[in-house]
Amino acid sequence: MTLPHWQNGKFGTKIRAALWLESEVGEGNTFTKAELRKAFPEVAQIDRRLRDLRDHGWRIDTSRDDPALKQEEQRYVTKGAEVWIPGQAKVARHKNSLSPAQRAKVWQNDSYLCRTCGIGAGEPYEDDSNVLSQLNVARRKIVLADGTVDHQMVTECKRCGAVGEREVDLGELLGKVAGLSALEKEVLATWIDADQRTRGTLEKLWGVYRTLPVTSRTAVRQAVAGEDK
Repeated sequence: MTLPHWQNGKFGTKIRAALWLESEVGEGNTFTKAELRKAFPEVAQIDRRLRDLRDHGWRIDTSRDDPALKQEEQRYVTKGAEVWIPGQAKVARHKNSLSPAQRAKVWQNDSYLCRTCGIGAGEPYEDDSNVLSQLNVARRKIVLADGTVDHQMVTECKRCGAVGEREVDLGELLGKVAGLSALEKEVLATWIDADQRTRGTLEKLWGVYRTLPVTSRTAVRQAVAGEDK
């Protein structure tokens, strides 16, 4: 079946972006933000329209997903629904709107913190104190232990949400937790109960030890080993 041309003006921007990926980039190949914007110079938010394709099963990796990519590069990995075909562009069920009460419940469950970067509502970012955070509700893609996929609601700030959908393999995470030592599980449980990671005595001692000259480091090493000076 012949693809419609990606420059066909009867299609919306999201559909044209999908067709551009298929006809101009091709699965497995990379493209840059500059190339995308050059192809759609009249669209101010073409990056967002491209990210919208992920709601239809398209996989488009950034440097956060694939360390081999440069910051300005993206990779078109796999095609999702053929959104240019009538009936195929319906938004996935997990993207339906939340009611105000549902949204407030998610924020409450997450202690009004972005679960990605940890910032609270209305707080300034450390790297830009002039920008205050805005909290939204995102749907996090979770691969369950049995291999099925679930989309669960989580609090995320606007800046973290701009990166696109994140995916967590819960089965893999649970497997790693099961492999922890008893002491490591105890420390992790403390962080979970407090809903924050606190620096313990060992971490603080290590931080000071790393700053010491070699003679002093040797003294600390001997003390840890129980050796006489």
